[in-house]
Amino acid sequence: MATFEEIQLGQSASFTKTLSETDIYLFAGITGDMNPAHVDAVSAANGMFKQRIAHGMLTASFISTVIAMQLPGPGTIYAGQDLQFRAPVFIGDTVTARVEVSEKLDQRKWVKLKTEVTNQDGKVVVTGVATVIPPAG
Repeated sequence: MATFEEIQLGQSASFTKTLSETDIYLFAGITGDMNPAHVDAVSAANGMFKQRIAHGMLTASFISTVIAMQLPGPGTIYAGQDLQFRAPVFIGDTVTARVEVSEKLDQRKWVKLKTEVTNQDGKVVVTGVATVIPPAG
């Protein structure tokens, strides 16, 4: 856990996970997003990616994992997140979510983080900026 005062510009942290078919189905069940692009192999084979893809929000949720568990860490509150989805993530892909401190908002004691998720080939699949309230200490 890092408080506002402890956080330094350029500080970073990451989390890596390989996405399984089970991850996709569990996320679909929890959210209710049963889009055939995610859960129907026959339908997805006829779609633009020719196979099932992970939910974009599942992939982006690993950014939250980094923020909540590492930087700033437990007790952090999300204030906002801008996201751009750049490429599909497939079952079996290994993704790494990374956050980097890009700005400290002194007046409110909030922090802006550059957020990025890459796949096992280093291809950027999600980018964005998070605004968070670090734990008080």
